[in-house]
Amino acid sequence: MSVQAPAAVVMIRPHHFAPNPDTLADNGFQPNLDGIDPALLAASAYDEVTRAAAALETAGVTVHLFEDESGHRPDGVFPNNWISTHSGGHVALYPMFTPNRRTERRGDIVEMLKASYRVQDVIDYSGLEVDDVFLEGTGAMVLDHELRIAYAARSNRADPIALERFCTNFGYEPMVFDAVDGRGVAVYHTNVILSIATEFALVAADMLVSPARRREVLDRLAARGRRDVIAISDEQADEFCGNALELWGSQGRVLALSRRAFQALTADQRCRIERSARLLPLDVPTIELAGGSVRCMLAGIHLDPRPGLAGRRETPADGAVADEAAAI
Repeated sequence: MSVQAPAAVVMIRPHHFAPNPDTLADNGFQPNLDGIDPALLAASAYDEVTRAAAALETAGVTVHLFEDESGHRPDGVFPNNWISTHSGGHVALYPMFTPNRRTERRGDIVEMLKASYRVQDVIDYSGLEVDDVFLEGTGAMVLDHELRIAYAARSNRADPIALERFCTNFGYEPMVFDAVDGRGVAVYHTNVILSIATEFALVAADMLVSPARRREVLDRLAARGRRDVIAISDEQADEFCGNALELWGSQGRVLALSRRAFQALTADQRCRIERSARLLPLDVPTIELAGGSVRCMLAGIHLDPRPGLAGRRETPADGAVADEAAAI
């Protein structure tokens, strides 16, 4: 097992998916869409999540798949922004920048974690929203769980006050930097330009504004000589090559990423990744219209399971919807 690669994830299957118009202003990865049939979008997204969950399960990753029937959570498919879990039995809930995303925090998911895994405490930062202080989970931060470093690109969604509080509570060192896309727009979430795996990291280093800070980040990623730091271009970041997550499956480590990202990687990059993790491309083109990709869809579970209780899916056998428990 790897401390960096969780063996289980939470996923949300949306019934009314749509790109969120309220996040368009600061998400440079989200296209402005007009004239697309909402019903077609919703059906496609539902099918993409269903197939992605099945592919992960086939690879031996435990998937807790929850339903979201709400028509008021357009980004509900991205749970990693509002919850993270940590070794030792710790869970964090996060303050969300966009008001219409705040109901994504779900009590039923937290209760499932408590029932199926050893949870010691839940630290809820969501109260910071009233002070306009935000930190959107492992979207805003990319965590090196082994070296205890929290990498974060400055943005509306990564407030330094909240980041410092998280790092103090959970024992991480903050590594903050400025990053912009080719249009000079600040990168909205760190996890679209950086993915840290056990033996390698993918990073769009040229998007970091300060050359000195860029060197520091690259040096820390390669610390102790244990990582192959694989540079991805700005163009590859736009194809979501940085939005990937290493997981632990039945045959060892896999790197979950989108088909679009997989196709944008070079042959050399694929070879370097597959020295330690099998590439697992998932087809999620509709989900990517919301400005996020596979990593955003996966909330990794870094908790110890209770013996015999950590099942795979949370969807009831009769097809009823396991949703709408009281929000946190």
